[in-house]
Formats: sequence, structure tokens, C-alpha cells
Amino acid sequence: MSKLFRAALLLMILGSCAARDASAPRNLDNACSILTERPHYVRAFKQAERNWGVDTHVLMAMIYQESKFIADNRPPHTYALGIIPTGRQSSALGYSQALDGTWEEYVDQQGGRRSNRTDIADATDFMGWYMAATVRENSIPLNDTYNQYLAYHDGRTGWRRGTYRSKPWLMRIAGEIRDRAVLYDAQLQNCRQFR
Repeated sequence: MSKLFRAALLLMILGSCAARDASAPRNLDNACSILTERPHYVRAFKQAERNWGVDTHVLMAMIYQESKFIADNRPPHTYALGIIPTGRQSSALGYSQALDGTWEEYVDQQGGRRSNRTDIADATDFMGWYMAATVRENSIPLNDTYNQYLAYHDGRTGWRRGTYRSKPWLMRIAGEIRDRAVLYDAQLQNCRQFR
């Protein structure tokens, strides 16, 4: 084999590994399938569970909603006059769709400068950190997926003000996330990859 061929083959292999998390796992409706396809997720979820007490099925359901498990997910662009790009709807990025300001707060208080929103371990740690603060500030239990998501989406202050009450679509989505968390929990009970 020529050196050029070997180098090209190595680049293709490395490139396919790096791009893997840029797309969604194949079966988003099965927690065990997600963890089988992305075994490095298991470590991240278990670490967040140890650090913050947030159950894996809750984190997985919220990540499903926020990014569909796409590492570099961003909100869509907005357009003026329907054709001129004017930026994105928000600064959200990554698995957790953390906004710039909230992410910077996490980096300063917990994560450190090397934290990255497109890294599953950092994203799950961020979500655990945020949800633990929601328990402290709003007394929403970690296993109350519905209200934890409302506070995650609208912010802890927004949740206290009840801003979600004027958003029936958001309350519907929070219910879907709660249901998905129940589904994922049942699936994880029988998942060899998660033990």
C-alpha cells in the first residue's frame, strides 16, 4: 500500500469518527439504541447523575427535545424580506442548546474554560448544573421533568413569573418530554449498555 493511500484511508476513518455525533442517532425513540450507537454517552450521563442527581432518562428526554442528539445543533437563521440572512434566532448551541450567557455563567462557576457545548459530557454536566440550581431557586424536584423543562426553556425567573402559561405550545412540549422520559426510563431498565 502506498503512503498516500494509507494517509487518505486514515483521514477517511478519522473523519467518519469525528462526524458521527454531528448527525442524530438512528433510533431516537429507543434509549438503549441511542446508547448502543453512542457508547461514550453512557459515561457522560452517569457522571452527570453522580454530580447532580439528575436521572439519565430525564437528561436524555430533554436533549432529545433540544437538539435531537446532534452535537453542533443551532437554531435556524432568520431572514429579512425572506431572503437576506440576519443571524440566528438565538445563541443556542449544542446538545443542550445552552445560550451564550447561561453557558458563560456555567463556565465561570463550574465547567472551566475548556468546556464545550458540542461535547456530550460538558452538555450533560451543564444541564445537571442548571437543573440543580432550579431545585435550589424554585424548589422543582429533579424528577419533575415537566416543570424542570419549563424552567429550562423559559429560565428560572420566567418559570417563577409563569411566562409559560401564555405558551400552550410549550406546555404541550413539556408534557411530551415528560412522556418521553417515562419511555426512556422503562427502556433503560432493560438496557445492557447502561448497567
